[in-house]
Amino acid sequence: MLTDLRIKNLALVDDLSIEFGSGYNAVTGETGAGKSIIIGALGLVLGERADRTLLRDGNEQCSVEAIIDVSTIAEDFHHYLESSGLEPCESNQLLLKRIFSASGANRQFVNGSPTSLSVLSSIGEWLVDIHGPHDHQSLLKSSRQLEILDAYGGLENQRKELAVSVDYLSDLENRKSELVVDEDAYARELDLLRFQVDEIESAQLSEDEEDGLEQSFRRVTNSARLAELVGEVKALVSDSEPSSYDLILGAGRLINEMVNVDEGAEDLLDQQSQISEQINDLSAALEDYCDRLNLDPDQMREVEDRYNLVQSLKRKYGASLKAVIDFGSKASVRLKKLENRDEELVDLNKKIDTISDKIQKQGRRLSEARKEVAPKLVVEAEKQLNDLGFLQSRFDVEIVDPNELGQGSASVSRNGFDQIEFLFAPNPGEPFKPLKSIASSGEMARVMLALKTVLSSQDSIPILVFDEVDANVGGETATVVGQKMNKIGEKRQVLCITHLAPVAATGSRHYLVEKEVDNGRTHTKVRLLNSTTRIDELTRMLGGSGDAARQHAEELLKS
Repeated sequence: MLTDLRIKNLALVDDLSIEFGSGYNAVTGETGAGKSIIIGALGLVLGERADRTLLRDGNEQCSVEAIIDVSTIAEDFHHYLESSGLEPCESNQLLLKRIFSASGANRQFVNGSPTSLSVLSSIGEWLVDIHGPHDHQSLLKSSRQLEILDAYGGLENQRKELAVSVDYLSDLENRKSELVVDEDAYARELDLLRFQVDEIESAQLSEDEEDGLEQSFRRVTNSARLAELVGEVKALVSDSEPSSYDLILGAGRLINEMVNVDEGAEDLLDQQSQISEQINDLSAALEDYCDRLNLDPDQMREVEDRYNLVQSLKRKYGASLKAVIDFGSKASVRLKKLENRDEELVDLNKKIDTISDKIQKQGRRLSEARKEVAPKLVVEAEKQLNDLGFLQSRFDVEIVDPNELGQGSASVSRNGFDQIEFLFAPNPGEPFKPLKSIASSGEMARVMLALKTVLSSQDSIPILVFDEVDANVGGETATVVGQKMNKIGEKRQVLCITHLAPVAATGSRHYLVEKEVDNGRTHTKVRLLNSTTRIDELTRMLGGSGDAARQHAEELLKS
């Protein structure tokens, strides 16, 4: 459910915030007040193309923000956000923001994370259908029509089971393609893999040895310089005349004389004693380090050979020992697979034949079920269209199986064998045309309203927006339009911009869009009407200000 919409610097809007409610939200106002700006803003925040001419005069950028409650949205939607690298929804609140500037630059955010327009558009397809001049209509897509037909007929589980089978077949065929190569290439790959696996396994590598080996190699290659430095340090500490040790002993004798005169100097004597012990310890440590430097030539050569082997393997197979070991593991798995190629191919072919037969049966069952369901959908859709003023219109569901056109199993997909198209003929004698070919936005909106009424329990899109749904209708048809809006609002959130009082009167909430002039600038504002102001607005929409019009408005609200 769309709970909040904020618009800044768009057309006549300076800074506008609207809080919407559940059910059917009616939006009315005089022509030119800016009603369609609301629909346009919603389209922008759902990834539609930005028109820089809509920027409010005197401003360099425009922004639209929307907050949508996604507590009832399928878990797949939240997985989509995660897979797109977006932050999760806190407290089931989805935060969308779109900014565009006079320079043409766009920035868009989902839950505070920067994203692309395509991701924003995909999110819109999950959440909102906009019907009218600013089309954002998922029902025009054949794939969506197929989903709707399956939902209407309760066939979703069959389609999901088929999709699982098709995915499994695809995995089997990919595994088979990895094994099916020409014999020369097969022999070459076998030889290469055997060499690689043998080279890596014979090295008996360990991830933990890399750091220690680096240190040992540096010590071996710099042993002469290290020995020279050790000699110089030893000379300073203990071997020279006088050495550091001799000097600190001399200092001790002098401090003893100081203590004889002043007992307060005893702390200095303790420090001198500690330094003397530390120099002795340092001298012993230097001797030990010197012994460790005296490697025999065989030990030095062993370290150098091991280091060079590791560097060679890293150049060939990876930047670290871990990468080399991982490469060897994968090569070993691939080698075993190729060595057992013939047996595995036999097994894969059996599995492919089995799952292919299963897919054929699942697909046929699903196709037959769709053909049984489609006429029922047609009857219900035509009834709804008749209520909406299409007294002689016709609706149909075209189901095409590419296999029947000679395309064979190549047409198998996760959705089955069928291609679906919703067809419509608004007038007698006219041929059926796909819904997307309907020219009039008003006709399109009413067709969508009819379908949405039929599918109100099955359709997963939670937010429906209608603009110009009442174009070229009036009287009893307008009343029916309002009733259908209200019925859909029982299961979905509906936003409808309307010029007709009977359509607006059935809304759970009623918003009035107005223009006002402040300091010489025109602003669009929106306010939620109460029972009294709602009667005022319905009276205006009925074209009068007298008692009769007001009484009619009151009757519309009661009916």
